[in-house]
Amino acid sequence: MSDVPTDAPRIEFPCLYPIKVIGEAGDGFADMVVRIAEQHAPGSDTRVIEVIDSKNGRFLSVRLQITATGPEQLQALHADLKATGKVHMVL
Repeated sequence: MSDVPTDAPRIEFPCLYPIKVIGEAGDGFADMVVRIAEQHAPGSDTRVIEVIDSKNGRFLSVRLQITATGPEQLQALHADLKATGKVHMVL
């Protein structure tokens, strides 16, 4: 038997929360991610983002940091990003 706790660590809200969104490269993908993030976390500094192309140029990784206020906000943000049909993964 392991002594490692099975509960994931709790996040204390509000907090700065890093998000990485991976999706299909194309015009406006990073802008779309920032726009959706701003809808869910107004006032977050979304000006500081990192956009990285995949090796073959097919995908983009967009990294930004929001002010997270609770799990419901994060779930809604994830759902709206996935609903675009252009997002493959949200980390």
